[in-house]
Amino acid sequence: MRDAETIDCNPIGIRLAADGSSSSARAQGEGRNEPLYTIRQLAKQFGVTLRALRFYENQGLLTPLRQGRQRRYTRADVERLAIILKAKKFGFSLAECRQMIMDGASPDTLKLTREKCLRQIDILERKLAEIAEALAELRRISTSF
Repeated sequence: MRDAETIDCNPIGIRLAADGSSSSARAQGEGRNEPLYTIRQLAKQFGVTLRALRFYENQGLLTPLRQGRQRRYTRADVERLAIILKAKKFGFSLAECRQMIMDGASPDTLKLTREKCLRQIDILERKLAEIAEALAELRRISTSF
């Protein structure tokens, strides 16, 4: 793969569990992009805080529907959140994540280039080395007590 080529990273192996929503809501929204999940259900399933979901909404990364003051998340929102969390896991900033999502052919993919991957690998390897060095030093200190 050349640097100019891109790959769509589709991390949608993450799905809400059957207990994440009521059976009537699942049946109602099957095959359509209707609101299916509350903010609490989404936060619990993905292991994030309500505050994080609200922040992603404020940043324009998630766009839940509103029913009064209540947020309703669709399957598209679920897929978008999976992508956001995958990008964060890869060490990308939210600004980089937003750009890669916007560059994608579909809203449920993360547009990655070989160059971006290699640059991120380098950054993560440097961080890993720094952490290993800090751990070694802390271990030396702790054995001196």
